[in-house]
Amino acid sequence: MPELPEAEAVARQIRDRLLGAQLSECQVGREDIVREGLSTLSWYRGARLEDVARYGKSVALGFRNEGELRFIVAELGMTGLLLFHATKTKHPQHVHVRMSFTGGRESELRYWNPRRFGRMSLLDQAGLDAYRARRFGVDPLVVSREEFISLMEIKRGRLKPLLMHQQVIAGIGNIYANEILFRARLHPNREVNRLRKATIVTLHETMQSVLREAISCGGSSVKDFFAPDGTEGQYKRRHLVYGKEGQPCPNHCGRQIRRLQSERSSFFCPACQSNRFR
Repeated sequence: MPELPEAEAVARQIRDRLLGAQLSECQVGREDIVREGLSTLSWYRGARLEDVARYGKSVALGFRNEGELRFIVAELGMTGLLLFHATKTKHPQHVHVRMSFTGGRESELRYWNPRRFGRMSLLDQAGLDAYRARRFGVDPLVVSREEFISLMEIKRGRLKPLLMHQQVIAGIGNIYANEILFRARLHPNREVNRLRKATIVTLHETMQSVLREAISCGGSSVKDFFAPDGTEGQYKRRHLVYGKEGQPCPNHCGRQIRRLQSERSSFFCPACQSNRFR
């Protein structure tokens, strides 16, 4: 947590409430929260927020100042959140960056990250291009069927780890990998190189369907995720297998959801997700 749907929900709220606003001040509480570009911080003061984009599980804020476009990229990591001023946090000491705005619907955007698995980066366009190339594979929301088939046909290894490999497919984490594979009726340990083309097509369609449905629900609030305005994602109410060990399979096949012994949080139905070749 958060994964692609949560990052998309964050980006959409910021875009709706702060696009066009001017960054009047940016305060960094601890320098190690900035992965790179801290020396350029003064450039952003007075810049206007021109674009908000999502890359994988990260949110990039694009600022324009005197004709130049630069970016503040926030990695949401496992516990990172971007929050508006009125949204309360359990441990405010973990707010490491505060961005103050004028001319928008919100006055402040805060970066809260207690475990600091994620960082922020201050980048110019070339830096952003290098950052994306280094960290992200294809975007599962927009990758075409043909590109996805070509990608899967050259890969090896088990299916679930591949779906979660950020340099191959950017943005899918444990929650959505479980949900996608159940709906596609694929075992988490299926060997990727043994998938038929028709099965890859089904996986592609299911992947995009699950992610879009989750985005429409604001993501899944499991443990600590909140949108910038403090609202919870409601897709957790539609989870079919994640965290459902021991419960009846929602396909009414008569079996119970199991957890893989080798992977603590892999949930599947042994009947609906057989590891047989298909």
